[in-house]
Amino acid sequence: MPWGTAGVALLAFLGVLVMLYPSTASWFSQYNQSQIVVSLDDTVSEEQPSLLRTAISDAHAYNSALIRGEIDRGAMLDPSSNVPTSHASTPGGFDYDQLLRASADGVMARLRIPAINVDLPIYHGTSETTLLKGVGHLEGTSLPVGGDSQHSVLTAHRGLPEAVLFNELDQLEIGDTFTIEVFGEVLTYRVFETQTVLPDESQSLLPEYGKDHVTLVTCTPLGINSHRYLVTGERILPTPVADIEAAGARPEIPGFPWWTVALGGSILAYVSIIVVAGRTARPTGEESVTL
Repeated sequence: MPWGTAGVALLAFLGVLVMLYPSTASWFSQYNQSQIVVSLDDTVSEEQPSLLRTAISDAHAYNSALIRGEIDRGAMLDPSSNVPTSHASTPGGFDYDQLLRASADGVMARLRIPAINVDLPIYHGTSETTLLKGVGHLEGTSLPVGGDSQHSVLTAHRGLPEAVLFNELDQLEIGDTFTIEVFGEVLTYRVFETQTVLPDESQSLLPEYGKDHVTLVTCTPLGINSHRYLVTGERILPTPVADIEAAGARPEIPGFPWWTVALGGSILAYVSIIVVAGRTARPTGEESVTL
């Protein structure tokens, strides 16, 4: 077998694997996220209604303490971080990590943004580990259960090779909607403002009297991360019937794993080249002998 041919074929195959990595890793990430969402919905549907109401009531009590100033809000767009950070403290008997805790890994709710095909779990906090898995809730801002004079901040990465997350957040337009499903309740928000701000411009994260807002935050420009991109929505009341009926629906992502077709084709091509090269290198017959 010509080893040069085999070597070139191997390099080409490895190149295909490198090119397929982002889409393959993203598919598995979305698959895992969809399974977490399914597990969350199953947990909520199996829970006793009284316990769900208690969890929501505790979250409202926490939010009220935020408004009264009993808890340091601490929401910051830290210039040294790729995501918003918090220096909040939770005195007064509140344990932030246990509020709205639907699973052992800290899932509290589900975020759906139909316009950009986002369907992700929401976790407590904004640690790097959390933001590799889904959307993080910024501690020190209102828990995402709605209410007057409340402002929740949810953040996620964009530009990760292994996950989509908020990659297309900048495609949302004024009037688009997103929903939060939390412990059996559905909250719908309509986008009324999108803006790019410097890291030290955190005024937009503060609550407005009588308003119920949620802001989605990610970094921009993609790959540079020098600014923050904010999408803010105001709650729609009453919640649209269509959103209530869609609550608990199984995630539609990930779609068909097209990367398997490319991978299978690459493997077939590589094996074919090796086989053909091997046959070409074999003797085609006996050498003739002249007497």
